Amino acid sequence: MRFQKGSLGLLILVLALSSVVFAEDHDLPFFLGKASSKEGALSKNERVELLSRIEKMMEKAQDVRAKLTQGIQAGEVDVRYQEGNFWISKLERDGISIEKALQQVKLLKDKPSLLVSSIVLYKSLKDLSENFNAYNNMPSFSAWVGDLAPEMELWADPVFYQLYLLPLARARDKESEPKPPQPAQTEKKPATKVKKP
Repeated sequence: MRFQKGSLGLLILVLALSSVVFAEDHDLPFFLGKASSKEGALSKNERVELLSRIEKMMEKAQDVRAKLTQGIQAGEVDVRYQEGNFWISKLERDGISIEKALQQVKLLKDKPSLLVSSIVLYKSLKDLSENFNAYNNMPSFSAWVGDLAPEMELWADPVFYQLYLLPLARARDKESEPKPPQPAQTEKKPATKVKKP
């Protein structure tokens, strides 16, 4: 009897730990599948996971940006001086966009219904994906950027736009729609008494 209770307790412990270890870990293909399906509604946990994934991608972008900046300044990347200055200034603006995006992600994690923060985050993602695609098209930069540029583009447009921003905007639009007027209840006027002469 004691052995059975111990075995049952051990089994429950293993199942509990396995559920924590094998918890849902949503990646880009999962969200792309959601975006392409007609369902498209995210649960609260999926929205938090989406924002966490975008945050991790922004941290990767920050690392790539820092390494690329350092590579240009150290002369590891083969560019002329004027061209290097151009790319450094572009990378500095990207650093500002990344910081802005990270701030918006933190705000959205606390208050997921902020429409302005969602729009700012989307704009930052679109700008960054465009710039990283430009870096990726430069032969001397493409080794530094790698797959981050197309991944960033996918996170921005089909995923974040369709699964987060668009449903939030639609919900806000429904809230702001004027409600149909309630039929006014007509007050009955008391009948006037007609006096007989």
